[in-house]
Amino acid sequence: MEVSIERSDCISCGLCVSTCPDVFRIAEDGLAEVYRQPGPAHLPAVKSAAEGCPVSIIYLEE
Repeated sequence: MEVSIERSDCISCGLCVSTCPDVFRIAEDGLAEVYRQPGPAHLPAVKSAAEGCPVSIIYLEE
């Protein structure tokens, strides 16, 4: 599974980072980014982050 974020629409709420810090982080510009693609162990947290994103900008592709 590959995860991506539409960074231009990020509101920097930090939900993705708090849900799955092994995959997401806040970049120097203050916006969330994917810095590591998820392994199988991260998939539940990544899916939770995508579902909980208030602006729905986290995308999962299988």
